[in-house]
This record gives sequence, C-alpha cells and structure tokens, in this order.
Amino acid sequence: MKHIVKVISVISIELLCMINPVRAQTKEKLSWLTLQEAEIAYKKERKPILIDLYTDWCGWCRVMDKKTYSNKNVINYLHDKFYIVRLNAETKEKISWADKVFDFNQSNRTNDIALYFTQGRLSYPTTVIISADGSEPQTLPGYLTPKEIEVLLKYFGENKFGKINFDTFSKEFKTSW
Repeated sequence: MKHIVKVISVISIELLCMINPVRAQTKEKLSWLTLQEAEIAYKKERKPILIDLYTDWCGWCRVMDKKTYSNKNVINYLHDKFYIVRLNAETKEKISWADKVFDFNQSNRTNDIALYFTQGRLSYPTTVIISADGSEPQTLPGYLTPKEIEVLLKYFGENKFGKINFDTFSKEFKTSW
C-alpha cells in the first residue's frame, strides 16, 4: 500500500511539472539559458534579459550565486519576468549575439562579449539587463543582495525602464523581500 501511495505521489508531481514546468522549477533553483536561447525566446516574446556575467575565479560571484540567486523570491521573480542567462566572461567559445560573433580576446583574457556588455569596464560579478524594448545593455557591477537586486528587477520586470527615472522609482519603492 505504501508503495502505491508513493507511486501516485511521484506521478502527481510529474504531471504538475508537465502542466506548469516553470512553476515547478522556480521552487528550487534558477533555470539558466544560454545567450542564444534567450535571444531566440526574446524574438518570440519580449521580456527583459538578465545576464549574470561571472568568472570561475571570482569569489563575489560565488557569494552572489549562494545568497542572491538561491533566494526563493529572486528565483520566482526572475523565472516569471525575465529570460535569465549565466555567462562566463572568460569563455573561449565563439558567442553569437545580435547578428555579431564575439571571440575570446587574448590580450584582455576575456570574451569580447564581456567587453561589449560592460562597455570595456570589466568587473565581476556584473549584472547586465537588456530591457524588453531592446535598448542598450544596462550594467550593474558588483555583488547585489536580494534586497538590492529587488528594486532593479522590478524596475525592468514591471516595464518601468525608459518610462520613469530610476532615482524616482527607487525613492518610492518599498522592498518586500
């Protein structure tokens, strides 16, 4: 009897995941996309893209993964409102973005896409946001706590970018995380 109940529970969970896979994923961890997957999805449905620009050696990048990107409020909001990409700035792979191909830059020991997104001001971690309207990437260098990132995510996630000045938005904003 216990075995039957366990089997029914597993089947029920699997059915829920098939009906609403994003909601099932949001409870535990972020489902990162590649930059190419985000670009394809963005062309189908306009939502902001958040890019976590990191390196393997960056200690604050690991702290942000552990404390910010594992926060359930951050996870749920990102899955609901953004396409989310995790991009190693030092990847040696060619990366395509916006009809351009970016290569590894030996002299800077980084991929040229990191230079493009940060406008040459490399710092890790850097949070890059491309708004739903497709304007130039907005970069925020450094470690962000869940409370610090909340105002930023909601500014872009609620489509306020370009409509309300960020200073005005942030002064009126009440954190809930």
